[in-house]
Amino acid sequence: MNKTLISDYKKFLDNGKTERECVTQIVSIAEANGYKNIDKCKTLKKGDKVYITKMGKAVALFQIGSGKLEDGMNILGAHIDSPRLDVKQKPLYEKDTITYLNTHYYGGIKKYQWLTIPLAIHGVVVKKDGTTVNVSIGEKDTDPVFCITDILPHLAQEQYKKSAAEFIPGEDLDLVVGNYGRSNIQFDMKEKKETAKASDKPEKELSKTRIVELLKKTCNFTEKDFESAELEIVPAGHARDNGLDRSMILAYGQDDRSCAYTSFAALMDTTAKERTTCCLCVDKEEIGSAGATGMASNLFENMVAEIVSRTEKNYSELTLRRCLANSNMLSSDVNAAFDPLHPGLYDRDNSSWLGGGIVFQKYTGARGKSGASDANPEFIAKVCSALDKKNIIYQMAELGKVDQGGGGTIAHYAARYGMNVLDAGVAVLSMHAPWELTSKVDICQAYEAYKAFLTIK
Repeated sequence: MNKTLISDYKKFLDNGKTERECVTQIVSIAEANGYKNIDKCKTLKKGDKVYITKMGKAVALFQIGSGKLEDGMNILGAHIDSPRLDVKQKPLYEKDTITYLNTHYYGGIKKYQWLTIPLAIHGVVVKKDGTTVNVSIGEKDTDPVFCITDILPHLAQEQYKKSAAEFIPGEDLDLVVGNYGRSNIQFDMKEKKETAKASDKPEKELSKTRIVELLKKTCNFTEKDFESAELEIVPAGHARDNGLDRSMILAYGQDDRSCAYTSFAALMDTTAKERTTCCLCVDKEEIGSAGATGMASNLFENMVAEIVSRTEKNYSELTLRRCLANSNMLSSDVNAAFDPLHPGLYDRDNSSWLGGGIVFQKYTGARGKSGASDANPEFIAKVCSALDKKNIIYQMAELGKVDQGGGGTIAHYAARYGMNVLDAGVAVLSMHAPWELTSKVDICQAYEAYKAFLTIK
């Protein structure tokens, strides 16, 4: 067991509950390992280490090898966004003395799982003068936390009749952030030795008014500043060892940060030889890889173009195309671990298991492989051979039974360039839940597998 890797991984999870926080950590560690912002490099040669960021929410790191770039790279591609709740642009409202923060859920979640658990607010508020306020409330022991309420069982007869998908509408996933009732008013008036009766004081939005004042005082932003904010609601709390044997990790965001961190750590701990190596961490995978920081954009192509322009005497679009087409990628993404309590959802012979090593998934997609990337057997054999030589444990699996559903990764976007792509990652129980479960053995084996892959010719 690589205890240092596990400890560092848990710290990464604790300090990286948003894409921005992940990128900040990655850049900080990379710079400590000799990587430079590509903007500071006019040319690149063998051995150079650079990184490129996009909007603070996606990052790619490159080690330049001795060979021709047009012969391709070895790429580890992961995503650093996770299912969560996003705060709306006009979120703050009061209803009957309770102040709420209005949210919009992000990615595939079971909405009922987010009720009555401690939640934290992370993100940034960009003020009109260009000032950025970093927000993190709910992680320190001295911080307040937040929650979404649920109906008590005594009054839940109608709720019990609904399906799990209908337990709570998406519009009701609103955070309780304050309460200022009549008793509060009377208490405050008594403290101030005011003579007026509580009923004489207007009660409209007193709770919201107090929250707005607290935001200004403690966080230095106004209600209007929500319009240009990016605030994410995530589970409050740290990554923890799970089980009496401490063999597992229970934490938020392990899909896909378990693969993103081990991919990044593998790049930090290897030296590029002939082929240039790369670790790519993108955003927006959980909502279809959309947007400027998602893999469906020209994000990665543009990043590689920057590398080509600095390694070649004369920039060539053909060199860029050949580089992408001749590259090898492991799409570093998680797989669903076999759940012994729900065996009917899985094909046992083609399932991944906690503690079974890194998972290779030849194809993704749903039902008839819709939206899949289907890896070539020649490439699979090459990767498996590299792992066999180093006695690294791996398993071959699908997500679940054919007609039960399915899922996708960034693999099919990379495959559009013509490169070899194979999904490879960590098995996860309770995937997309606020708290997900992984095996420490699998984390370590993924790290070793990614290191072995980076050295493939």
